[in-house]
Amino acid sequence: MKNLFEATTVDEIKERIERLRPDSERRWGKMSVAQMLAHCSAWMELAAGLKSSPRSRIGRIFGHLAKRSVLGEEPVRKNMPTDKILLIEDERPFADEKVRLRNWVDRFSANGREGCTKHPHSFFGSMTPDEWAMMGYKHLDHHLRQFGA
Repeated sequence: MKNLFEATTVDEIKERIERLRPDSERRWGKMSVAQMLAHCSAWMELAAGLKSSPRSRIGRIFGHLAKRSVLGEEPVRKNMPTDKILLIEDERPFADEKVRLRNWVDRFSANGREGCTKHPHSFFGSMTPDEWAMMGYKHLDHHLRQFGA
């Protein structure tokens, strides 16, 4: 499974980010490309422990089962629910958000396992650094595919 601790995977993700343009057309969902970039950076802040959200009731019941499914080989499904702290509703400057996300990908990779949060994911619960790195790749892959990158 690809993850954000692998240099080749990080290079792949950054190259795909570079393919995005302000007018990249979304294939599903509601976010603009700039909002998607900001959303992905917010997720990286969550993974680094700069943001956290309390466990959801439904996550406590089903999160561990869903985590296994999401961390499997299949891509993340379209239109999955989003944690409220990761919702981006205002418009953002595309170029700034693109740079910000590239920097977060580099930072996450460089900080390695020690840089991952110890907070549980609001839905999936406890996650190891390797699970955060795999989930990070899958989350970015999902949203890059959303905009054809």
